[in-house]
Amino acid sequence: MFDFIRTYQLDIMLGLSAACISFAILLFFTQFLGKRRKIILICMEFIATLLLFSDRMAYLYSGDTSRKAYIMVRVSNFFVFLLTSAIVFTFDVYLIDLVTDGGKTTYVPYRLYIVAAAAIVGMLLVVLSQFTGTFYYFDENNVYHRGPGFLISYLIPIIGPFVQYSVIRENKKKFSKLTYISLVLYIFVPIIAAIIQVFAYGLSIVNMAMVLVSISLYVFTYLDINKDVVRAHQIEVGELKEGEQRMKRLFDQTTTAFVMAIEKKDVFARGHSERVANIARRIAEMAGKDPDKCEEVYYAALLHDVGTIGISDYILDKKEDLTEEETAELRRKPVISAEIVAGISEYPYLMDGVLFSHERYDGSGYPKGLKGKEIPEIARIIGIADAYDYKMTPKRYREALPYPIVREEFVESAGTVFDPEFADMMIHIMDQDNAGKEDEEYHLEKELLCGNYKSAVSTGILLSENFTKIRFYCEKIKVPEGKFSAPSIILFDSYNKHFHNHPKAIDAYKYHEYGELWFDGHYNSTKARNMEVVFSRNNPDSREFSEGIYEICAAKYSDHVTIQMTCSAGKVEATVAIGDVSKEVYIGITGENCFIQNIEVLTTEEKLCDGDFKRISHVISYIDRIESDLPNIQINKTRSEYTKGIKLEDDLRLYFHYMSLPSATLVWHCAYIVIFYSENGMVNGPGYTEYALIKLNGEISGEEDKAENKFTMKRNSRFLGWEKWKMQVKEGDECEVAFYKRGKKISTVTENLGIEIDNTTTIFDEPSEVYVALTGDEVAITDIRVMH
Repeated sequence: MFDFIRTYQLDIMLGLSAACISFAILLFFTQFLGKRRKIILICMEFIATLLLFSDRMAYLYSGDTSRKAYIMVRVSNFFVFLLTSAIVFTFDVYLIDLVTDGGKTTYVPYRLYIVAAAAIVGMLLVVLSQFTGTFYYFDENNVYHRGPGFLISYLIPIIGPFVQYSVIRENKKKFSKLTYISLVLYIFVPIIAAIIQVFAYGLSIVNMAMVLVSISLYVFTYLDINKDVVRAHQIEVGELKEGEQRMKRLFDQTTTAFVMAIEKKDVFARGHSERVANIARRIAEMAGKDPDKCEEVYYAALLHDVGTIGISDYILDKKEDLTEEETAELRRKPVISAEIVAGISEYPYLMDGVLFSHERYDGSGYPKGLKGKEIPEIARIIGIADAYDYKMTPKRYREALPYPIVREEFVESAGTVFDPEFADMMIHIMDQDNAGKEDEEYHLEKELLCGNYKSAVSTGILLSENFTKIRFYCEKIKVPEGKFSAPSIILFDSYNKHFHNHPKAIDAYKYHEYGELWFDGHYNSTKARNMEVVFSRNNPDSREFSEGIYEICAAKYSDHVTIQMTCSAGKVEATVAIGDVSKEVYIGITGENCFIQNIEVLTTEEKLCDGDFKRISHVISYIDRIESDLPNIQINKTRSEYTKGIKLEDDLRLYFHYMSLPSATLVWHCAYIVIFYSENGMVNGPGYTEYALIKLNGEISGEEDKAENKFTMKRNSRFLGWEKWKMQVKEGDECEVAFYKRGKKISTVTENLGIEIDNTTTIFDEPSEVYVALTGDEVAITDIRVMH
């Protein structure tokens, strides 16, 4: 290694000198250092450069006896010895600047002053040695030789750094990690090089080491500065983000307060805007919009109804139908909303959101009658969210509409009233939110004050195969002599589990009342197919109402209900045959001129079975038709029955007849196609995985982590509207479904009553077999033929 350095020493010196001066120039342009520290570092780099350059000149002219060489050798060696102490001095000054943090503090260890004074003495000794030859001398051939006091010249460059290191250790916590490393290198690398040079005569290892550590000092300082700049940038960005968050919070609080103030005009509108905003944001998120876009949708939806402030209270409070003039004024609401938000110039998207949220996909909306993609996307999303909340919340003139009715409206309105893509997402959100709600316990009143008959009716108590026991205490209220007073029950079905007697509510909630029963054996059959009631009286002399405990025990099996009602007067045993198996039965507690209290309900483990009661009506079957390759199935409730799985190989065609049951009312009461895998080829069998569920009304679902479905649905000229479509399905239709399997891809194609369906299912894994089965909701599927 020493031979290599000795051979290329002059070239190495030149390269290091060039590098060092370059870094000195770069330091001159550095903007993130204090002026004092920058000057010190530039001086250190220039001294190191001059030191090594002088050392190179000394080697270059050594042994040359010319006049020029005579001068250069002496000048060069003078600077080498002088600048060695000068480096110690400038490093001392640099260390003082670090310890005092650029002059911010005044405390400086006296050791550093002593080192600085020693370095100055060292430089003076170099000047003195020019006359005495103490450190070095030259022979007649102009060759450098060490003088008798040569080692004295190394005392300050070696002892001084040790003293400086003691200060560095003492103040270690003041320095960054990178700064500390650079200082330690600056101290010890030249010392190690000096020790080596004592034994390696003819090499300038110390001076080259001094230049290297000077360069490293620049590099580490630059890295430290960069780290500080990055940290400062992060702090600045953090402050900007915090400022942005504060502005956003202020905007959010202001808009929320503004909206709440406006909504106080209408008790039924309270919370509407926030609910719409939350639903709109969920649609945007499901559509894959970025967070900023989702926030835009949220705030535009939050402000979509601010124009309400410009509508008269008379119109907002009116229960009857509006006149043409009143309707025209109400339709100005989006225009007024737009005028209000127009002043928020920082958020131009608000204008599009509030002005066009009442436009409709088919052009039937207002204020401009835009259609399709002409309507801004943000407004198409808000329009759907607004419609959803409007339907799902109570209004002055009606209760909240039930989930099935609202869902059907979105299915029917996709592509006409609403953007089909966003409408499908709204349906998906509804299904997610409604999942499992059927099993939730609904609030049941603990007491009822009944005046006129049916003036107060409890929430419906759902009957199942498990016996349900109901118990309450009833007492007569003060009424004129001769007024009838007694509790009773109503048997009904309703989408929202409540009794209804208004024609619009009866239609909206698909309310069916089967009959009424009193505890004295009286009954009234309305829509039940048949009722048989037997009353066993405890006291033959009286059928009068008496205060006390009343108990009911009831259960439903298939299309029959058995009820036992007991009180002090006697026992009622009733059997009720309802319309068909698909219907639910609820018991509503009511009465006339009585106070019912302490209502308790208990569902037992005991079940009603087929042989436990007397059938009073035959089972209605809609599958008494010809059977072909597979048995006919009647699906009374959602997916309650399935055909067996048909193995899907290459091309497959299914032909069948399907007809919705008379009780069916919704568009998805039709046949469904299931594409799946299970170990035994049966739906819900071991290892069951559902890749696609295709409804003939044009809906699709499936396990998204197991398969991807690319689904298209079109309505051709045969489609005559949804009401006509439902009527045609009730009359029955023949259906053909074609399947094409190519590796992991399965294409499903069908057309029925004007609904064209084309779906491609791509399965992610590679199951050993794939099967197809038929099911549905309130539908009979018959004459099923399979063709490979």
